[in-house]
Amino acid sequence: MSLIDITKIFSMLQPCEDEDDDGERQELNKAVSQDDYQTVDKLLCQDRYKRFINSRSGWGVPGTLLRLAASKGHLRSLGVLLAHGAEVDSLDVKAQTPLFTAVSNGHLDCVKALLEAGACPSGSIYNNCSPLLTAARDGDLSILQELLDHGAEANVKSRVPDWAANTAACSGPLYLSAVYGHLECFKMLLLYGADPDYNCTDEKMIARIKRPKTLLEICLRHSCGSEFIRLLIDFGANVYLPNIAVDKISPKTEGLELLVGERAHPKSLMSQSRLAVRKLLKRARRARAIDQLEIPPVLVNYLKHR
Repeated sequence: MSLIDITKIFSMLQPCEDEDDDGERQELNKAVSQDDYQTVDKLLCQDRYKRFINSRSGWGVPGTLLRLAASKGHLRSLGVLLAHGAEVDSLDVKAQTPLFTAVSNGHLDCVKALLEAGACPSGSIYNNCSPLLTAARDGDLSILQELLDHGAEANVKSRVPDWAANTAACSGPLYLSAVYGHLECFKMLLLYGADPDYNCTDEKMIARIKRPKTLLEICLRHSCGSEFIRLLIDFGANVYLPNIAVDKISPKTEGLELLVGERAHPKSLMSQSRLAVRKLLKRARRARAIDQLEIPPVLVNYLKHR
């Protein structure tokens, strides 16, 4: 992050000097806060109210009206604001978008509406977190799938400067869903192309980390269930990467036994074929096109790890 980026952040978050703190703004805030969408619509038809549609105000974390509606899950008011031209990716003082706020509060309907209105599924580049990271941490499977279906990157990583790269820098959504025990979210991320080794495809970034940890190592050290280990192995994780001396770990867990067994025995031809097909589809940017393959349903289910 350069000095120019930091300057841009502060400039975007400064309140507009020509906006007087009139009663119109409070009236709009009250209507949105109470989800009085009809009043919101009526007010925004008037220019003296509409000039505040994208201004930031309020207690705590000042934000726009759209952020307020998203934080409270007021879908009707949110729809009215979007119809009147509210900026779908407007930022609050923490550089969080309305989508990020909706995800953080678990409002699936608002998440859908914002994404359909063109909200960036990755959130703001000026915030170190993202909607996908939040959904993975919270274990919200429905929201996670909405974000992925709208183009969120399964290998999202923290947006830190090059000099700040460390182990946490590769703490992507796969890592968070594992340490918080959200198995279904973990599997969904893998199905959408999350890298099973580092959850990071930026080789330069991985090279800058002194001792990068693989997902297998993290799952073993955090005593994640064997189901997590099995999924990583099935999705092609390199079982020789973890810096783990298996003979020094006690007690022996089922996940560790899976790793030892995988190191001793090669994958079956079926398993290798599944990895090859999924890899080719991912390379062609068609990772979700398995249903379109002219193969028996039983093989489709196998490719989907069902």
